[in-house]
Formats: sequence, C-alpha cells, structure tokens
Amino acid sequence: MERKEFMQHGLVRLPPGFRFHPTEEELVVQYLRRKAFSFPLPAAIIPEIDLRKLNPWDLPCGSGGEKYFFYLRESKSEQKKGRVSYQKAKLGYWKSLGKEKPVLASSHGNELVGLKQVMVFYRGKSPHGSKTDWIMNQYSLSNNELLKSSTQSLLASSKEWVVCQIFVKRRSMKLRVRNSRHEENHQIPATSSSSSSSSCITEDLSDDEESVNGEEAMS
Repeated sequence: MERKEFMQHGLVRLPPGFRFHPTEEELVVQYLRRKAFSFPLPAAIIPEIDLRKLNPWDLPCGSGGEKYFFYLRESKSEQKKGRVSYQKAKLGYWKSLGKEKPVLASSHGNELVGLKQVMVFYRGKSPHGSKTDWIMNQYSLSNNELLKSSTQSLLASSKEWVVCQIFVKRRSMKLRVRNSRHEENHQIPATSSSSSSSSCITEDLSDDEESVNGEEAMS
C-alpha cells in the first residue's frame, strides 16, 4: 500500500533524494506502450495533461528540472503533412526541430519501438512567434508497436498517446566555463609572478554557439 505522504492527486510523489530519470527505451516500452494499450503502469508517476491549454512555465508538478507528461494528441494521419509540424499551446505553439529519430529496444534485439521528435516552444502565433528556451522531447509509438495491439482501433483512431519530456535548455557550456574561471580567478590570490597568474586562464574558447537539436536538447 502506498504511503499517503508519497501520494498527490492520485500520483506517486517521489520522496526527497529520489529522481525519475528513465531511459528512452524504458519511457517508450514500460510507460508509453502500457498507457496506449491500457496495461497497468509500473508506477502512477506520469500525469496526463492537455498541451493545448497550457504554457510550459505553467506545467504542474513544481518548477525546475525535467517533467514528464502523457498527452493525447492528434494522430500522425490527422496532422498536416510536411517536414515541420506545429502543436498549439495556450500562448504559443510547439515547433518540430528536424526529423523524428528512432527509439530502439536493446532488450529486444534493437527493435524499433518508438520515435522521438524534438520541439521548441514559441510565444505568439505561428509561424511568426518568438523562440524560447523551452524544449520538448515527444515520444510516440512506432507502427510496429501499434500492430502488436490486440485491437486495430489504435491504428484507426484520430488520437494517439505520446509521452513528453519538457525542460528549459541549459545555458551554453562556454558561459558556464567562463563564469567558473571568473570566480576561481577572484578567489585565488595573485602570485608574485605575473606570467604564472595569467596562465591560469586560457582565452582559447570555442566560438560555437549552443544550438538546439536532438542531441543537445537531451539533458
């Protein structure tokens, strides 16, 4: 029996020190697939939301860190065809970034079990909104997984379950390195040798700006 202090709104609330950090395979196989097929979940830890009625900064479950949600979206057959897709939100929209990437299950011989789409949140009306630092990794089941269902209604349905990982993009590594070196330079007393003190900081830093893509978006 679940302890009452670890339950909130019917969901498991992790005790201090515990973090929910599933792999992509676990997220798709153990949670999304079970949700889509109406199977019991390993834990009632991922809430359902309607992304169309919320902004990313208004999401439940507190502030900061990664957040996971189930969302019943329009199926791929109902979405507009094209390389870029949009999903409406309360004060903006989510815009896809690049192509969907496969999610493979190593426990099943690297079988294709799902697809991952990276999306960025824009404030305002599409396609002229202003870009924000909010990122969403949206995972959907592959057609192979849907075919495994005992009912074909999932394929014919106009809606499909997806699981979303939403977070704020991290600051660039260059900025963090500069801040760290700046603090260290002010904390360590200067030595009598000017050459040795100046050698503590190198100016040979990469000029590459942080880009939002499928690999860097993952925390």
